[in-house]
Amino acid sequence: MPYYYYGFGYGVDWSYLILLIPCLILSLWASSNVNSTFRKYSKQHSLRRLTGAEAAQRVLQANGVRGVRIEHIRGNLTDHYDPKTNVIRLSDQVYNDTSTAAIGVACHEAGHAVQYAEGYAPIKLRAAIIPVTNIGSRMAMPLILLGLLFSSFGSTLIYVGIGCFALSLVFQLVTLPVEFNASRRALQAIASGNLLTEEEQKGARKTLTAAALTYVAATAVSFAQLVRLIALFGGRRRND
Repeated sequence: MPYYYYGFGYGVDWSYLILLIPCLILSLWASSNVNSTFRKYSKQHSLRRLTGAEAAQRVLQANGVRGVRIEHIRGNLTDHYDPKTNVIRLSDQVYNDTSTAAIGVACHEAGHAVQYAEGYAPIKLRAAIIPVTNIGSRMAMPLILLGLLFSSFGSTLIYVGIGCFALSLVFQLVTLPVEFNASRRALQAIASGNLLTEEEQKGARKTLTAAALTYVAATAVSFAQLVRLIALFGGRRRND
């Protein structure tokens, strides 16, 4: 029996329509929302005229974190903290910009550096599982396809493939508290250090909230994909 036939109509993959499309729409909306929110608050410049790089440095100093370099990187919202080189890289629209959006993003990346310096458990766990999740995500579909080809031990390969794909969901779930915590640290540092006025802090908060929603959407997509794989292939032994 073809895997896409469940009594709803031959040739129609209803699991894709029901599970994935809503999550993909959410993901597209979240991506569009973070870009539009950043554009909006990139026009709101801080009264104190701190740049993103200067704000990130203030966060590091306030938390007693030393030895972290802050560098400029090309691109649009390519900002990130690299724990291997202990470098915060800020994009064109953040490094030298004085907007509330730029300061929010820069302080968020500084929050990640503080997490590593303090040994924050979720970020250590995420760093530890990255190699495993990368291998699992690459092996998942080849294992499932091999399972469909070889009937003698196909079910085992399929279940192993689904298990490998599940690692990507684990990674997303671990990423959520890491990102939320970095944003919380950023907003606390902005407020306590008077980097922005109370009114300006709203722009930074909305920018970071919009960014956080992209991680929520990515988690939803991974969950929907996993459920879909289980629905399509999980009961193969019963249906063969």
